[in-house]
Amino acid sequence: MDLGTVTSLRAARERADLRLAPGEVLLAGGTWLFSEPQPGVHGLVDLMALGWEPVERTGAGLRVAATCTVEQLAAHVPDPAWAAWPLVGACADALLMSFKVQGQATVGGNLALALPAGAMTSLTSALDGVAVVWTPDGGERRERVADLVRGAGRTSLTPGEVLRAVELPEHALRARTAVRQVSLTAVGRSASLVVARQDEDGTVTLTVTAAVPRPVQHRFAGVPASAQVDAVLAGLEWFDDVHGAPDWRRAVTTVLAHEVVAELAEVGA
Repeated sequence: MDLGTVTSLRAARERADLRLAPGEVLLAGGTWLFSEPQPGVHGLVDLMALGWEPVERTGAGLRVAATCTVEQLAAHVPDPAWAAWPLVGACADALLMSFKVQGQATVGGNLALALPAGAMTSLTSALDGVAVVWTPDGGERRERVADLVRGAGRTSLTPGEVLRAVELPEHALRARTAVRQVSLTAVGRSASLVVARQDEDGTVTLTVTAAVPRPVQHRFAGVPASAQVDAVLAGLEWFDDVHGAPDWRRAVTTVLAHEVVAELAEVGA
């Protein structure tokens, strides 16, 4: 879609260029920005010109730049010890986007948009991702992705802050995972996406997204019993939109949660 109100485009080549003038917004992949009218937007600041390395191995795990595209992340060759890596492809496919969109849509853009069905939110929160945020004073702060996303279309990002990267810890990348996703229609937006992750120390983390306004996580010392799973789900706030009613989302999420926990139990038996 043409953005008829936009009169300027500039490339950000250093951190100082990220200071936005009134009416300016940051541009990365632009797959959402150009999908609908943006009447209050008069200028675009291109993050891609900063040239951030899409994916970097660190001593603590993996660092994914906010400008890394879904395609680049899915194509990254993982460490053979990263048992959780198939979750990347599963979540990329959960976006139900064409290969052209996967080549443009960015991990950071998906997080910052904060849609409940944001599959990169699902992926990075399920893997204990930590968001690295540049602050206007020249510093940076870190916050769990599960906390960064506060609700439908809401994050903890304040004016002047820029999402720089997401760090995925080694312990989560080495974990065994099970994932289930469901949509109201065959090619529709995710209505529920549930991930169970078992770390090498036996700890199980259950992450629910899409069916709830923000990521919900609960940790267990081991594979939880059915009653424990039901207890966690009983207190959740269920999202309501055209992609699924709350009672239906609760019902399907309950089924999916029990399935992923059972899969971990079976594999670990």
